[in-house]
Amino acid sequence: MTHHTPTRRLAWLRAGAAAAALACAGAMAADLPGKGVQVLPLKSSIAEETFQTLLVMKALQKLGYEVQPIKEVEYPTAHVAIANGDATFMADHWNPLHADYYKNAGGEAKLYRKGIYSGNAAQGYLIDKKTADAHKITRIDQLKSPEIAKLFDTNGDGKADLTGCNPGWGCEAMIEHHLDAYGLRPTVTHQQGTYSALIADTITRFRAGKPVLYYTWTPYWVSNELKPGKDVVWLEVPFSSLPGEQKGMDTKLPNGKNYGFVVNNQQIVANKAWAEKNPAAAKLFEVMQLPVGDINAQNHLMSQGQNKPADIERHVDGWIKAHQKAFDGWIGQALQAAK
Repeated sequence: MTHHTPTRRLAWLRAGAAAAALACAGAMAADLPGKGVQVLPLKSSIAEETFQTLLVMKALQKLGYEVQPIKEVEYPTAHVAIANGDATFMADHWNPLHADYYKNAGGEAKLYRKGIYSGNAAQGYLIDKKTADAHKITRIDQLKSPEIAKLFDTNGDGKADLTGCNPGWGCEAMIEHHLDAYGLRPTVTHQQGTYSALIADTITRFRAGKPVLYYTWTPYWVSNELKPGKDVVWLEVPFSSLPGEQKGMDTKLPNGKNYGFVVNNQQIVANKAWAEKNPAAAKLFEVMQLPVGDINAQNHLMSQGQNKPADIERHVDGWIKAHQKAFDGWIGQALQAAK
């Protein structure tokens, strides 16, 4: 019978304990449906979409998925990349604004979208309330009048300058369509470039007491800075007119107002084949919900300087803590679906 020296026996015990602990951790990880599965999230160049994307990423990590850092690509490319399996999901698909991108990427056959992540997203054209009241402007087609259009001229060419959308965004096609549909081409210029820079200039003009004309959407921080009803007013359109897949849709709201855009729902869109292989993630994508007001509030913090990755991380963690029951509920439903 060999005698172990005490030190050697201790080392062996320690190794055994460590191995047992590892096995136990392994068993726990093995119970998680995402073990060993990589996820590549996409989002557009809008920094403010990080918040809602990161929330989905953290939930996926709770399910054991290996989530890669976010890659930024514009919406049309993102839809195609996800459809082809080059990426896993995006948390900022707008329905119906992105209907053409969805269809062109292969639609139902290639993409998974179930549930509503964030509902009631509005968009449209606004002007400052001071000019609206002084000239009784309530509708965009009043800008057909050169006198009215000239009020919003920022570069001295006599035409109204509309702060518009980045090339490649869904709203770009909408604005371009509206300029034709409402006969505004002769008197209105669609100013395009980086939206965040253009809207910053627009807000500076507003602060200087000058008239402003711009497109925006909610959830986004702009409506926290320029409050509709107080600082600015939404302009109505003379009739509903939409391009592409949205053609024929009525944009009139229940209150009888018509701002020219359908109220959108933001949905999580994922690769269909991947979602079928990963029922836990698919269920998570379906049940997660984030109120527009919460996105607006976080986006506003970003506009006030809390816009670094560490800030956004803190905002997401704070949101989870404040909604722990709902968050745990999503995880529970996802784990059930994996069984």
